[in-house]
Amino acid sequence: MSRLTVDGMNYHVEVTGSGIPLVLLHGFTGDTTIWNNMRRHFESKYRVVAIDILGHGQTDKPDDVSMYRMESVAYDILKLIDALSAGKVHLLGYSMGGRLALYLATHFPDRFHSLILESASPGLEAQPERDERRERDNRLADKIEASGIEWFVGFWETLSLWESQKSLPDDVLAEQREQRLRNDPIGLANSLRGMGTGVQPNLWDNLSGLRLPTQLIVGEYDHKFIRINREIAKHIPNVAMTTIEHAGHTVHLENLPAFVQSVDSFLAQV
Repeated sequence: MSRLTVDGMNYHVEVTGSGIPLVLLHGFTGDTTIWNNMRRHFESKYRVVAIDILGHGQTDKPDDVSMYRMESVAYDILKLIDALSAGKVHLLGYSMGGRLALYLATHFPDRFHSLILESASPGLEAQPERDERRERDNRLADKIEASGIEWFVGFWETLSLWESQKSLPDDVLAEQREQRLRNDPIGLANSLRGMGTGVQPNLWDNLSGLRLPTQLIVGEYDHKFIRINREIAKHIPNVAMTTIEHAGHTVHLENLPAFVQSVDSFLAQV
């Protein structure tokens, strides 16, 4: 475990294994621990670098919303990679971390060997839809600060996005809930304000210029993101899309063996 400082911000980073680096970026409300089970597999082949994104886990939670902008956080990630002397890396991002990973890959492609996106998107294209989402995220951010982390986690767990998780064992769901509760309401609220889907850069126009080997992973029950990723696949020249059975949005949690096998196969080909 390491605590690295970039531009005055302290980031929590966990590095295990050896070999070509594989950088892992978690989703909204996550932290490095969501990768624990998967990391045990890949650290025998790769130098696995798991990062608590700004506002999450043990990384700093500044009050300045501008520091959470995707452009700013992306530069932080690059500086962390440099601080670790990681050189060129494989990049894997889930959900919010996938949106961040896609921004990094489309703006700094020379820094990466490959890109793996789990349940990710390039953002929203239409301005009215972006405006509506930004307003909704801002209202939720205000509510998180006013009502606290326990209220938010309870609310977050009711979203239809997690419907497929109802069949998971109670201890798995309890562990996920405990991890979410460890977050700070200020960090989550500002992450929504600074890097939410409505405010992030629209990356759709950047897809056709992406030449990195790219893997898109979605769960068979996550119909919205299946549609989104089918559209993504039409624009990226060197892309493979994998739909994992018996999984929804959080593929690595709901069907870890199939997720690991898919990533393993893709990286072996790269």
